[in-house]
Amino acid sequence: MEPKKNPKANVGRNSSLYFAIGLALMLFITNFAINYKTYDKEDIDIGMVSMEEELEEEIPLTEQIQTPPPPPPPPAAPEVIEIVEDEVEVEETVIESTEVDQETEIVEVEEVEVVEVEEDIDVPFSVIENVPIFPGCEKGSNQEKRDCMSKKISQFVNKKFNTELASELGLSGRQRINVIFKIDKTGSITGIRARAPHPGLEKEAARVIGMLPKMKPGKQRGKPVNVPYSLPIIFQVQD
Repeated sequence: MEPKKNPKANVGRNSSLYFAIGLALMLFITNFAINYKTYDKEDIDIGMVSMEEELEEEIPLTEQIQTPPPPPPPPAAPEVIEIVEDEVEVEETVIESTEVDQETEIVEVEEVEVVEVEEDIDVPFSVIENVPIFPGCEKGSNQEKRDCMSKKISQFVNKKFNTELASELGLSGRQRINVIFKIDKTGSITGIRARAPHPGLEKEAARVIGMLPKMKPGKQRGKPVNVPYSLPIIFQVQD
């Protein structure tokens, strides 16, 4: 027996699509119904606005307050003039005329002797033509004499300096003392200045430099001159 119903005619095949379309249509109708508004025609007033009427602005009345003028300043006190009698006699200075007439005797001037004044010139140790000569450094070139002098001064300071002084003063670590002095035109040590972390070290450095032997003075252009010398003293305090 053959079925009477066509198998291709399936009514429930697109049921979900139809349900979605119907749901969307119902939501649209419901939203439109909720937002729909109506107005009474009697409550609407469409009267004309008259722009010809001028607005009258009330201007407030203001009164200017006048401040009274400041009082005049008090009159200045009159100066008291004290009259002092002039009893001191003033001596007048008479200036004689320096004009010369024919009867004035002319004095002949003898030859004027010009005395040259020697100026103390300081020439740095690094550029002087003839360096000061330390005892025992007489031989060699100018550079060799310079190196010999620096070596001799360092050896002298290392020998004479009291290295235990730093520990006695409570100092520790590395100590640096800068000493500046001059070798004058006679070869003597002058103008000793020292800078150190402690005044006791400065005093000791000045004492040692003052004990340096007398040297042969340095010369610039054949004339003795003062030669400044700088000496750093560095030593390590043993803890």
